[in-house]
Amino acid sequence: MPESKAGDVAEAAEIAAVADALKTSKLTAPQKRWLKKGLDQPGGKLPLFDDQGREIPARTIRACIEAGWAEPWFSNPIKPDWLVCKLTPAAIEALTASQKGKKS
Repeated sequence: MPESKAGDVAEAAEIAAVADALKTSKLTAPQKRWLKKGLDQPGGKLPLFDDQGREIPARTIRACIEAGWAEPWFSNPIKPDWLVCKLTPAAIEALTASQKGKKS
């Protein structure tokens, strides 16, 4: 199998695994609330602060990164300790699929 085909297959398997994890509700309530905020933002950008102006806990952000639901987007030169992240394609797919299922 050509190398590019093998890479595509591996990437598709990884996306499917992340989508399955999201669908089986392995998310905590704070993680799900945070990830859903990215659906309405350009590029899937995730917020640094919640609706009350409190910083999103670093452990929530890191857990989502480790699970493959979010990925670091860029470094913030003013606040290098802040994790600026965006949704992964698999997270977007799973979150939008779950919202469509609830609307029906």
